[in-house]
Parts: sequence; C-alpha cells; structure tokens
Amino acid sequence: MAINTNMDDWGGVGCNDSGERAWLLQSPSMESTPQQESERRPGASVSSLGAVFIVVNAALGAGLLNFPAAFNMAGGVMAGVMLQMFMLIFIISGLVILGYCCQVSNESNYQEVVRATCGKLTGVLCEVAIAVYTFGTCIAFFIVIGDQLDRLIAVAFPDGSVSGLWYTDRKFTIVVTAVMVILPLSIPKEIGFQKYASALSVMGTWYVTIVVIVKYIWPDQEIMPGIVPSSSTWTAAFNAMPTICFGFQCHVSCVPVFNSMKTKALKPWGLVVTLSMIICLFVYTGTGVCGFLTFGSSVSQDVLMSYPSDDIAVAIARAFIVVCVVTSYPILHFCGRAVIEGLWLRWQGEHVEVCVRREQRRRILQTLVWFVVTLVLALFTPDIGRVISLIGGLAACFIFVFPGLCLIQAKLLETDSRTASWHGLVVFGIVMVTLGAFIFGLTTTNSIYQDVIS
Repeated sequence: MAINTNMDDWGGVGCNDSGERAWLLQSPSMESTPQQESERRPGASVSSLGAVFIVVNAALGAGLLNFPAAFNMAGGVMAGVMLQMFMLIFIISGLVILGYCCQVSNESNYQEVVRATCGKLTGVLCEVAIAVYTFGTCIAFFIVIGDQLDRLIAVAFPDGSVSGLWYTDRKFTIVVTAVMVILPLSIPKEIGFQKYASALSVMGTWYVTIVVIVKYIWPDQEIMPGIVPSSSTWTAAFNAMPTICFGFQCHVSCVPVFNSMKTKALKPWGLVVTLSMIICLFVYTGTGVCGFLTFGSSVSQDVLMSYPSDDIAVAIARAFIVVCVVTSYPILHFCGRAVIEGLWLRWQGEHVEVCVRREQRRRILQTLVWFVVTLVLALFTPDIGRVISLIGGLAACFIFVFPGLCLIQAKLLETDSRTASWHGLVVFGIVMVTLGAFIFGLTTTNSIYQDVIS
C-alpha cells in the first residue's frame, strides 16, 4: 500500500520522534489516512490461536537445518535435549517479560520497548544489534541457497553432464538467484505480499522435519552413519547454544504480536508463547535427534547436505527451503533497513517532509549496498556454521540480555513495593543478562579463535 506524501495526511499521526517517523514511512501496513487507535485495534486484533501460529512461524525457519549438527556439538541426544529444555525456560520468560514491558512502556516494537524502558543508549545498542543480526542472517540465507541449488542441479542432471560447467557453478547460481529474484523483492517499500509466503514457509519446515524423521526410521542403504557420541562435556554443550538461540529467536517479531492481541494481558500471552515454544521444541528436537542419529558425528552443518543428491523426497525439501529463504530475505532486509533509517533520521534530526522526498533515493541506495555486501560475503564464506555461530550470539542478546535489562529497569522503577518476589525478579533479570552475555562472549571468542588457527 502506497504512503500518501501529502503533508496534510500526516497531521493526525502525532509522531514527534524521527525514529517513529521512519517506521511510519517504511511500514507495509500504514494507512494513507490517519486513524484513531480505537479504530485500528479491531481490524488488527489477533486471537490467541492466531498469535500461536504467528509466533511459531516467526521462530521456525532455516535454523532448523543446523539442529542435528548442534546435537553433535552438544555431545549426543540427551545433552542436546536437556540443553534445549534448560534454555527454553529463559526463552519463554524473555517473551513474557517483553509483553510485560510492552504494557508498561506502551510501545509497539522491540527496539522502542527497550529504548523506553532502558534509556536512549541501550535503545541505540539494540537497534544496532538488530541491524547486524538481520545482516548476518541475510548472509546465511545466501549460503543456504547455494548449498541447496548445488544438490538440486545434481538431481535435475543425474548423469553429471553439466558438472563443472560455468552456469552450474555455486557462485553463479547464487548470484543469478539473488539478482533475478531476491533483489526485486527487496526494493519495494511494502512487503504485504509476504503473507502468502508465510504459510508456504511453515509447510516447508514441517516437511523437512517429516523427511528427516522418515529417513531415520527407514534409512537408505547408501547412507553410512558416523559414530554417535555416548558422553558429553559442559564445554561441548556450550558450543551448541548459539544454534539453539538462532533457532528459537522470535523475540524481535513477537512484541508487535502481543500488541495486536485482542486481550493484551500477561496470562493469555504466557499461554501463547508457552504453547508456541513447545511446538517449536518438538519440531527442532525431532529434526535434531533423527538427523543426528542418522549420520552421527559425520552430520553436516546443513543436515540436508548429508543426504544423497538423487533422493527425490530430500530434493523437494531442498526446494521448500530455497523458497523459504528467498521469501524471508526481503523481510529481514526490511527490518534491518527500517532500523538503519530510524538511526539515520535521529542522527540527522530530519523532518517528515524531508524524509518523504528523499525516502525513495535512500531506500534504493540502502537496499543496493545491503544486497551487494551480503552477497559478496556469502560467496566467500562457504561454511554456514561460522555465520550461524556469530548471529546466534546476537540472538542470545535478544533472548536474554535485552529482556533481562528491561525486567531489571522496570522493577527498579517500582519503589513502593519491594517484596521478596520483587527481589526474585531482579535476580532473575541479572541471571538472564549474565547468561546472554556469556553466550555472546563465547561465540565471539570462538570465532576469533577459529580465525586465528585458520
């Protein structure tokens, strides 16, 4: 939906903050005529069941492919499952905390909740983290596309007649897919078309899980499993944390979901996020356990890469994943672009009329720079495990650090009733911040170490 550039149409919006104006300029659901909150709420209300679907859709994605390798890094099935169960306590708590802080601050998106609760500096750090996270995930998506297209070409030409030709080269197929499909989808201001791709993405992730489970129950004769570890160490379990964080991270997307619910209360929201995360837990655990037990320690970072190229069922799963990441890239780029636009407008202190006139030129320039840099980095970073590790560390900040800081700050503002439960919540917030900082520091240190030894 196009945004009216007539200044009179902005009169009733009442946004004095440049970052909010950036969100309004970029929002795909922005109406051309101003509406009161009471008029917008009924049309935007989401039932609890609908909220569960949206949260599950936000969590499930290409991170599913890395869970068998995460179980391998954790040291086995028991270690991987226990680690997920432990982290799920904090993942669900973080979502509930964000709902609580959304009520307290009366803000409608993740970064503004953090900004209103924790202050300007923390808000800016949050926005930078979101931009870096979406940027890194876009790189990972390009790598996934290259990996899956390689195997799909092998299925299309089983005799190997096109092997080694320039137009089947991995880098060439990534570039063609990126330029012909992803770039045109990333330039528009609106991303409303993505509502049709969401259901397809959910179907794709469920199909991948079913294929992995079926292939474990009825394995192909040519699949030779590796050694399945029978013991684990705490150090090994820590290495799997970034992948789990990347898989379950839906916190940035869930604040608008809570704000759109018919009943904006913590009890129904707690039930929504608990049910959603349990569904994700079953999907991730099914894929992780069966994929790991099928290939053992020889499982690839992308589990689909471990299966034979000529397997038709797996080829369909690869096609689903390609469609999923191709349609997800513009959404992530949109989020990153909106955050960058908000930071730019705050720094420049520009007015709405200036923003509207220059928005198209800035949007195209930002899109091209973002697209080219992520594409080039993906072409020369073939190992998706390294990328997942880095952005998994940032995901830990969204799951643990920022919600923990919001909880601490919100409770510190309550000076009238500091009971035992108050102290318990403050301590819990400190634990969340500490755990998130530990995971982020671990992934950063591990990445630097890998760069040094390589």
